[in-house]
Amino acid sequence: MEFYLPSVPLWKIFSYLDAFSLLQAAQVNKEWNVTASSNILWKKLCVKRWHFCEDVTPQLLGTKTWKQFFVYRTWQEHSKSRAKLKDFTYKEIHTKTSGFQEFACYLSGRGLTRNLQDRSVVCMVNSKAQISTWDIHEGVMTWVSLEQPTYIKMLTTLPEMQIVVTVDVHLTIKLWDCHSREPLSTNRLLFPCVSLEAVFTKDGPIVLAGDTDGDLYIFKIPELNLISKVHVFQYGINELYCSPQRKWVFVSKKHPHILPKVYFLSSLLRTSEFSAPVSTILSFSLCQRACWTPRREDRITLMARRGPKQFTKFATFDMKLEEFRNQLTVKGHLVANFSLEGYEGRPEWMGVSDKNVIVCSCQSSLLLFSMDGNILQRVPYYPLEILRLWVDPVNVIVTFIDGSMEVHAWEERSLLLRRCYWLKNWRPCPRQCACNETFCDDVSIIRMMKNGPIPNYLMAYTLNISS
Repeated sequence: MEFYLPSVPLWKIFSYLDAFSLLQAAQVNKEWNVTASSNILWKKLCVKRWHFCEDVTPQLLGTKTWKQFFVYRTWQEHSKSRAKLKDFTYKEIHTKTSGFQEFACYLSGRGLTRNLQDRSVVCMVNSKAQISTWDIHEGVMTWVSLEQPTYIKMLTTLPEMQIVVTVDVHLTIKLWDCHSREPLSTNRLLFPCVSLEAVFTKDGPIVLAGDTDGDLYIFKIPELNLISKVHVFQYGINELYCSPQRKWVFVSKKHPHILPKVYFLSSLLRTSEFSAPVSTILSFSLCQRACWTPRREDRITLMARRGPKQFTKFATFDMKLEEFRNQLTVKGHLVANFSLEGYEGRPEWMGVSDKNVIVCSCQSSLLLFSMDGNILQRVPYYPLEILRLWVDPVNVIVTFIDGSMEVHAWEERSLLLRRCYWLKNWRPCPRQCACNETFCDDVSIIRMMKNGPIPNYLMAYTLNISS
């Protein structure tokens, strides 16, 4: 005998379930299958796991359901973390006429793609000031712009819209749709740009740019119309980071007398509703690195070096909106802090997990700490020296001075990291050659090699998986 519940109470009960439980409930009968497959329920799970999903429109999702997207994306993540070295294809990508400059950005993988396809696309700039896109799996160029009249200084992407934003040394900001050889729109800054980010918000897609005069610009995509401009610091804005759900903007300048700030993003976007930008100052000087906690909206961890012995300090803040005399204010509440002493070398790179674990590189070791400084795990690599870290909600990728990499995955039921596989450097690097940066999406890992006797080139590992 089948057991039935009214649809509204049933939907309410299902709203408390996790993904695995929902999949099990869908096997009970047809009615439960329909309710457990609801787009509303699965979008809620998607937003909880990948915050960018909150702003995804039905047009961007296409014909796929949120259940299909959750299952597909989770399967991709697990496939990469459980892969073996033999499951990867290695390629080197470089042009015949001119080398790549030192930056590259994914145009896929970090956001929702229309077809949910296993293809990694990277956007880069070459020495002729041309922007181009590359299919990493095939190792071929798929689009290139006209040669620009001046050197392109910065580049960022908005994968959800297949948009690229560049800034050149003449202070011109340009937006590209990767189809036309000419820019879609342009605007100008007043001073040189030192930080750039494109994000999708509830109010639409925007570009944030910080200049050397300490001004923060916000432009609307795709027209690049100026929404607002705020003078943040006396000097330039070195770093700016939006929080996972685009509620906050962190800005900083590494200076002993300038403290970082956090802005309530809505106050910068809806200028008619706010008499002035809503912000707060975080009491943490000489900030060197900053990371918002993944899958958590209001928590940020900062790293700095201070004192005669240059000890590394960490501090974690929770941002909270408060109302005072009918006006919104924002406060940064210190949650935990500690000083890192007694370890060989100084941390250069850091990241955080959604379980409030701080990971940092310390010369030849990978260190994991709780927010209050308790050591959780130490992964030694001596005599190899760690060059860089890539940290995201799924993986930690350690890049070494010899060009090799080791991939770790965050354990689902513990605070620790699990070693996955080692990616060796297939071509010996000359002493002058260095790995500038490592990037990662669901199905590929890339790193930019520079400063060698040959032009810069891209080293790419792609996972051999099929839908």
